[in-house]
Amino acid sequence: MVDGYNGLLTATVFLPAVGALVLLLLVKGDRNIRGFAVLIGVVDLVLSLLVFGFFDRSADAARFQFIDQFTWIPDVGLNANFLLAVDGLSAPLVALTGLLGMCALLASWHVKLRVKEYFVWLLLLQTAVMGVFTSMDLLLFFLFWELELVPMFMLISVWGSGRKEYSAMRFLIFTILGSAFMLVGIVAVFVTADVGTFNMIELSTEATMLTSAGLLIPLSGLFWLFFAGFAIKLPTWPVHTWLPDAHTDAPTAASVMLAGVLLKMGGYGLLRINVGMFPSQTDRFAWALMALGVISVLYGAVITMRQTDLKRLIAYSSISHMGLVLVGIASVGISDGVLTVTGLSGAAMQLFTHGTVTGLLFLCVGLVYEKTHTRYIPDLGGLAGRMPVVAVAMLIAGLASLGLPGLSGFVSELLVFLGAYTAYDWPTVLAVLGIVLAAGYILWMMERTFFGERRDRFANLTDASLVEAAPLVLMVVTIVGIGVWPSLLTDVFESGLNPMVDVLNGVINK
Repeated sequence: MVDGYNGLLTATVFLPAVGALVLLLLVKGDRNIRGFAVLIGVVDLVLSLLVFGFFDRSADAARFQFIDQFTWIPDVGLNANFLLAVDGLSAPLVALTGLLGMCALLASWHVKLRVKEYFVWLLLLQTAVMGVFTSMDLLLFFLFWELELVPMFMLISVWGSGRKEYSAMRFLIFTILGSAFMLVGIVAVFVTADVGTFNMIELSTEATMLTSAGLLIPLSGLFWLFFAGFAIKLPTWPVHTWLPDAHTDAPTAASVMLAGVLLKMGGYGLLRINVGMFPSQTDRFAWALMALGVISVLYGAVITMRQTDLKRLIAYSSISHMGLVLVGIASVGISDGVLTVTGLSGAAMQLFTHGTVTGLLFLCVGLVYEKTHTRYIPDLGGLAGRMPVVAVAMLIAGLASLGLPGLSGFVSELLVFLGAYTAYDWPTVLAVLGIVLAAGYILWMMERTFFGERRDRFANLTDASLVEAAPLVLMVVTIVGIGVWPSLLTDVFESGLNPMVDVLNGVINK
């Protein structure tokens, strides 16, 4: 691949970081800081939508588009390139990051503590996540992956609540542990004879795909090294324990970004690297992925039903719903016949739809906490009459989470189950039970929080203001729009996943 430069992706990735620098050096006054940060978020959202909107999903189009590439570290034998590109897998996730980044900035309008620092960290976090979804060089991918740690640690530890320092450190330790496994895998790939490149595009094509020859670590070992890093971030059972604490103690905007896009980095890595670069091992260990996925779905759902804190309830529900990503990926373990794109497309769709649904849930919980000063479910009740806008948004998000037809969650879950059932019938049926349990805890939470007897002490509550309602409306429109018109996403995802399925079919039918 020759050096080329389009510029759109570079602008999309680095605009928030540039905005953070300008904010730090030039902008003064809390109101001006908020306004400038939101302006950067709006522009970056427009750029991300341009990436998604102009992505050519036709059959004869190039798989990777908007390529920005130049030699990054010359003359030291690393062969490392600055390489940004998107395909059908990453283009929707770029749009998701732009949308949630904008919503997180709007949700931060009320922040009064160290306002400039807060928005600087939030903008840097957006650049880091954008970089993960667009980097096609393993070394650059790893650097963006690590860059995300510092902003999230600072947001939780400074602007969080409860045991915020403990939760921030726990998040940091778990993620660094996963990154260590991943770095070992990246180095082992690079030093392998006849590889000598970090280029993920080359490493995921059938002609240059890794083989066992010359590897310092067997392919199976490499597969599990990468899997460990991504499983922690997803998170999957049993390496999920950092998530509830991080969500509970993080500020609202950090929870939105954490649930909406940071967890998606783990699922994206599994699809891009584990499935894309190690198809034989993905097929070989699909049964293990299915087992972990089903356990995560059921464990997360059961534990969610026991929660009395709104944030912890949504956090544990995320563990359950992200287990469906593993269930979808496990569809590659088909014993005979031809693998279709259905299960993988469902896993990719789950990344996007869960991002919007859970992001909306955390926005609503943040507003409830800000106005009532509690997240303890038994102390709440009758809020729908006082906060109808928040109640409607929360209800739509909850119904999408449990898979109601006509909303985005239904589409992704249906594709996951259709794809996985072909490979593993009864484990898929067990996973479906997780959705049945989701209906229970979502409806229970809504009844206890927003309906039922009104509390006198909430008589003077006000509904969401215009600034607070704006991100709710954006999310609701996205959730309903994807539910009604799913091909807007499925066609794009399938254009990126079909090449992986072709390679997997070659592996399965050898």
